[in-house]
Amino acid sequence: QVQLVESGGGLVQAGGSLRVSCAASGRTVSQSVMAWFRQAPAKEREFVAAIRNGGGSARYTDSVKGRFTICRDNAKNTVALQMNSLKSEDTGVYYCAAGTTWSVMHQHRPSSYNYWGQGTQVTVSS
Repeated sequence: QVQLVESGGGLVQAGGSLRVSCAASGRTVSQSVMAWFRQAPAKEREFVAAIRNGGGSARYTDSVKGRFTICRDNAKNTVALQMNSLKSEDTGVYYCAAGTTWSVMHQHRPSSYNYWGQGTQVTVSS
């Protein structure tokens, strides 16, 4: 059984930094496409970043490029999202997701992922 457990969310001021992590069990992150999505109140879940299985290729949504970095620790079987220069619009519940196939055309779609964590709240105060 695959489980993804997020941690590290919290309250931070605009301009600050926060790191959220996702611990995986039942599946190795090195063999999985790992991604982060977020969902703000009354909004749809949106893609934030993804990292390719077997390599370091990553993809980001435009609004976080240059501010967020997704990284994987194969030894710990975790994936993290380092978030810098946070803005109020980054507020939301951040979800970790795992999939099997890397596709530039479809990586931003929630339907491309088989497993999801329960989410961790990130709140950026302005």
